[in-house]
Amino acid sequence: MPITKEKKLALEKRMEELEIYETDLVEKFVLGSGSGGQKINKTSSCVYLKHLPTGIEVKCQQDRSREMNRYLARKELTEKIASKIHGEKTKKEREMQKIRQQKKRRSRRLKEKILEEKKKHSEIKTLRQKIDE
Repeated sequence: MPITKEKKLALEKRMEELEIYETDLVEKFVLGSGSGGQKINKTSSCVYLKHLPTGIEVKCQQDRSREMNRYLARKELTEKIASKIHGEKTKKEREMQKIRQQKKRRSRRLKEKILEEKKKHSEIKTLRQKIDE
């Protein structure tokens, strides 16, 4: 799946807004690793980017094609820099925060409160039942 010109231009515009210039980037192509078989291990399709002024590093190996990985690495780098500049959380950070929140253990007081609400609800339901005569 090739990258459309519109997507490429949108990324370039976003990079320009954040003052990320190609001259400030160090780009290397390294051997991939992980699943994908022999092809992944033999070709240098994994892209490593480093933004010199901020020191932010990104490594991308999501696709088999080098060109797609270059695009994805730049996109990830702009997101990281934007989050650092504006203090906004990236989509990935928001998802991680959401998972952390879901996994967090409830306090004893909160558990007691929830249990009490359940008991009240149960009592209300029992009052709705028909009386056996």
